[in-house]
Amino acid sequence: MNIPPIGIAIVAPSGFGSDNAAIERGIGSLVAQGHTVHNYFEADKVFQRFGGTDDARLAQLNAAASDPQVQVVMALRGQYGLTRLLPRIDFARMADSGKIFVGYSDFTAFHMGLMAQTGAQSYAGPMLYSDFGAAEPVAFTQHDFWRCLQGPRHVIRACAPDNPELEVDGTIWGGNLAMLISLMGTEWFAHIDDGIVFVEDINEHPYRVERMLLQLLQSGVLARQKALVLGDFSGYRLTPADNGYDFAAMLAYLRANLPIPVLTGLQFGHMAQRVTIPFGAQAHLVSDRAGFTLTMSGYPTIAHA
Repeated sequence: MNIPPIGIAIVAPSGFGSDNAAIERGIGSLVAQGHTVHNYFEADKVFQRFGGTDDARLAQLNAAASDPQVQVVMALRGQYGLTRLLPRIDFARMADSGKIFVGYSDFTAFHMGLMAQTGAQSYAGPMLYSDFGAAEPVAFTQHDFWRCLQGPRHVIRACAPDNPELEVDGTIWGGNLAMLISLMGTEWFAHIDDGIVFVEDINEHPYRVERMLLQLLQSGVLARQKALVLGDFSGYRLTPADNGYDFAAMLAYLRANLPIPVLTGLQFGHMAQRVTIPFGAQAHLVSDRAGFTLTMSGYPTIAHA
């Protein structure tokens, strides 16, 4: 795909990358595709499990937002750390920068905070370390990201049996389920009505996924939405104590008890082949028994970055 050269800043607001070779591969991949990379992560300044001290990671975000040569700010990786920074991030400054901020997993906190504080949009998309820096990069993941950046619309198609039939419009939002729950009751939980919510998680047993979704239900969040779309939930292990309670049983319970349609099959989460979702875009969702199409528009692209 022919993408005009852009400036991409790399920041590590959460975890650090322990494999310098992966970081170099990621930077090399972006450069080979014609882009200029501004790497604000400094490996020699790693602090504990983080990509720097709280001050240093905040400084990375601020520097990237202030760099006139940068159009896209990409997270190095997820893990944990953004929650620490939320009270100190100047989200108005981030929004006013006009940059497109990209990441997923722990970066869900940034998406939510940016939307809650300013109404600005961002991208739930790939990160340098695990995507562009992978030993065997997945072409689909990169292609979908570049396609989304070009705009003006982004279309995702999924083949998934037994989804309900529906056609709805709404604001697309969501991300890592545990991160969403961690923000509830705070000023960084975006209040979105008539939305289409997408969620994913890793190493979360089906009962914990159910419990978190019930919290969204019982807090009144889900009743204000049009649909719930489940992405990848993997990495958990069932035990004899589950006694037949598995993901399918959990899904059946949700579909019987939630006030909105529940869809499966979204290629998003902690998986190598992953779509990019412009957080906060206007979305049109059409589903039938074979799968669904999600069409998103009205989001920032490189033409306007």
